[in-house]
Amino acid sequence: MDAFYASIEQRDRPELRGKPVIVGADPRGGHGRGVVSTASYEARRFGVGSAMPISEAYRRCPDGIYVPVDMKKYAEVSDEVMAVLGGFTDLVEPISIDEAFLDVTGSGRMHGPPETLARALKQAIRDKTALTASVGVATSKLVAKIASDMRKPDGLVLVPPGEEAAFLAPLPVRRLWGVGPKTEERFLALGVRTIGDIVTHQERLRKKLGDGIDDMARLARGEDDRDVHPEHGEAKSMGQEHTYGEDTADVKRLRRTLLGLCDAVARRVRQHGVRARTVTLKYRTEGFETFTRAETLPRSTDSGDAMFEVAWRLFEGIHRGRKVRLLGIYASGLAAGDQLDMFPDETRPADRVRDTVTEKFGRSALTRASLLPGGRKKNPPQS
Repeated sequence: MDAFYASIEQRDRPELRGKPVIVGADPRGGHGRGVVSTASYEARRFGVGSAMPISEAYRRCPDGIYVPVDMKKYAEVSDEVMAVLGGFTDLVEPISIDEAFLDVTGSGRMHGPPETLARALKQAIRDKTALTASVGVATSKLVAKIASDMRKPDGLVLVPPGEEAAFLAPLPVRRLWGVGPKTEERFLALGVRTIGDIVTHQERLRKKLGDGIDDMARLARGEDDRDVHPEHGEAKSMGQEHTYGEDTADVKRLRRTLLGLCDAVARRVRQHGVRARTVTLKYRTEGFETFTRAETLPRSTDSGDAMFEVAWRLFEGIHRGRKVRLLGIYASGLAAGDQLDMFPDETRPADRVRDTVTEKFGRSALTRASLLPGGRKKNPPQS
């Protein structure tokens, strides 16, 4: 989808059409906090982009229209889009709220050749949502993804079979999956500027970068045999974040936040009847430097205490007295639970009681003493 959040806001508020719209502003007002989620194409002309601090966006585009994120509305529109995609093929793999892979190999008889199908798909999305989508059509996920970004907004790029390498060759090396800023720097230092350069200089690069370059060269030729895996509504991870109204270095406050986040994530895990094997901490400083650290447990858990023990250990490994802007906790490796759990979490009966009470009387009905104003807890919980 094209500038998804911003396009929805412009669709729903005609007075915003044709104007620079930046989604991600603090709902309390002001331009000092928050991060740009999406910028309209009018705003992008000023250099405003996703993940940019709102304060920087405002410096670049002071006359822009700044609106808060409305995830409920965006998720509803996303559901409409995914339903349209499902009308063209059963093989739909969402990769974000506004993007998906489709395997339309078996859809030609009903919908026509690739370009005809792609145009019909774009029109169906427009008819349903009054929004535009950009489509890339190719023989692989990699090439289709890159093609979909080539002519935004409202683009359609088709790469015929056998032309994948020629299509990719002149593109900047940073467009290739797996090439982040640091890898791009190394490539540029070695004289590799385009995707085609990786193929041309594969032997030389192997001596400098190791055998991993062979996999990257394969992708650079457009060789990507990954299948489209349809989603069936099963969450791969669950998480929750907290952004502070004012950056803080108060360790007690940060600790209470982590404990509350772990409890919230664990509650969601239990509600889904699963247990988590991996806990991930997200830590963002006042300067927008972001760290993520993860630890895999010896056995899966749905306990907030167990998650917090890991989260606190990860936090202590990162925190150096810096002011913190955001903390987040994610649980992944979700499964229905160990087949044989010889050492069940001792906290689970308490968790079940808390779940029962909060489900009936609300989340504020029962909470940890350490999460109350002035509450203390000197040591992390022990398992």
